[in-house]
Amino acid sequence: MQFLQEKVKLIKKEEPVMAKKNPEDIPVYWFENSDSVSHHFHFESDGHLSMKVVDDARPVPQKMVESFLNKFFPSGYPYSVNEGYLRYTQFRALQHLSSAALSVLSTQSLLFAAGLRPTPAQATVVSWILKDGMQHVGKLICSNLGARMDSEPKRWRVLADVLYDIGTGLELISPLCPHLFLEMAGLGNFAKGMATVAARATRLPIYSSFAKEGNLSDIFAKGEAISTLFNVAGIGIGIQLSSTICSSMEGKLVVGSILSVVHVFSVVEQMRGVPINTLNPQRTALIVANFLKTGKVPSPTDLRFQENLMFPERPIQDAGNVKVGRALHKAVKPSEVQKLKEVFVEEKFLLSHGKSCTDMVLEHDATGEDALRGWLVAAYAKSMKKMYDDPDDIILQDAYERMNDVFSPFLSQVQAKGWYTDRFLDGTGTRFAR
Repeated sequence: MQFLQEKVKLIKKEEPVMAKKNPEDIPVYWFENSDSVSHHFHFESDGHLSMKVVDDARPVPQKMVESFLNKFFPSGYPYSVNEGYLRYTQFRALQHLSSAALSVLSTQSLLFAAGLRPTPAQATVVSWILKDGMQHVGKLICSNLGARMDSEPKRWRVLADVLYDIGTGLELISPLCPHLFLEMAGLGNFAKGMATVAARATRLPIYSSFAKEGNLSDIFAKGEAISTLFNVAGIGIGIQLSSTICSSMEGKLVVGSILSVVHVFSVVEQMRGVPINTLNPQRTALIVANFLKTGKVPSPTDLRFQENLMFPERPIQDAGNVKVGRALHKAVKPSEVQKLKEVFVEEKFLLSHGKSCTDMVLEHDATGEDALRGWLVAAYAKSMKKMYDDPDDIILQDAYERMNDVFSPFLSQVQAKGWYTDRFLDGTGTRFAR
C-alpha cells in the first residue's frame, strides 16, 4: 500500500504542468450587425483593431452610394455636420464643374488670340500655368482685405467667382481683338488671381460653420476631394466642348455665357446654405430685428436665407438703421461726445442719431455682446422717436434702460441658439479708445 502511494506521487510529479493563460493573451473579438452588414472586429496581439466584413446583403447601388459618401463626405455624415452641408456640396460640385470647363474654353481662346492653334489638352495645361502665375499679384492686392473677408466671407466668396468669370470672359473674347492681346490677357489673369486669393481666404470660415463635432479637418479634406473630382470632370467636359460645338467663336460665346451664369448661380446657392455663427453687422441687425418682432432669436440655420449676400452693409430699418465702422470724429459731433459717454458710462459703444441712420462706434476691445447691447438701444430709440417728441438724450436714456431690462434673457437665447458672442467682426477696424 505504501509502495502504491509513492508510485502515484511519482506519476503526479512527472505530469507536465499546464501554463496558466494570461487574460491579455486571450483573443478579444466581437460581431456587429447594422444595415444588412455584419462586421467582425478583432484585437491583434500588438493591440491594433482589425475589422472585416463577414456578410454584406446590401444591393450594389447602395454599396456604391455608401462608398461614395465615405470617400467624399465627413465621417458620421449627416450627424457630424450642421444643416445645409448637402446643399452646399451639391452646388459646389456644380460650381467647380462649370468653372473648370469655362477655364479650358477661355484659355484656348486666349492662345488663339496670340496666334497659336492649340489642342484642347494644351489649353488645359497652359490654363494652370497662367492662373498660378497671377496669384502672386492677387495676393498683394487682397492682403489688406482680410478683415473684411472675415466679416463677410459669403459676400467675398461670391465676388471671387464674379471676378473669376470677368477674367475668363476677357480671355474668351480675346480672339475678337488680337491687337489687344497683352491687355486682355493681363487684365483677365489679374482678375482670376484676385479671385483665387479671395476664394481661398474665405474657405476656412465657411468650412468651420459646418464643423458640428470639431471635425474641421475632416470636412476640409472631404470638401477638397469633392472640388478635385468635379474639377477633373469639368476639364474633361471643357475638352469635349472645345473640340465640338465650341470649335467656333460663336459657340464659345454662347456656351461660355451659359457656363458663367451656372457658375455664379451655383456659388450664390452655396452661400445661402452656409450657417455662419459669428456676429457681424448684418447678422447682428437681423437677430435684433427678429427678436423685436417675435420675441425669439433665430439660429444661424434659420438666419442664413435672410442675409443679403451682395449688399450686407445696407442698414435694416427694423433694427434701428444702424451703421458701424465710421471714425468717431465723423460719426459724432465733438460737442456730443461727452454727453454720450455720460449716458453710456460703462458701455463699450457710443450711438449718434442722424437723419437716415444711427451711427454706432465701438471701443477697441468691444465684443459681440457689446454690439448686441448697442443695437438693442438703437432699435428701441428708433421706435420711441416715432411715438414721442422728447429730446434725443432723453430717448436714448429710456431706450438704454429698456435694453437693460431685456438683455439678460435675450443674451441667453442668443447663446443657446449657437451664436458666438465673444467677438464682433465689423471688418473695418475703425474703433475708439477711451
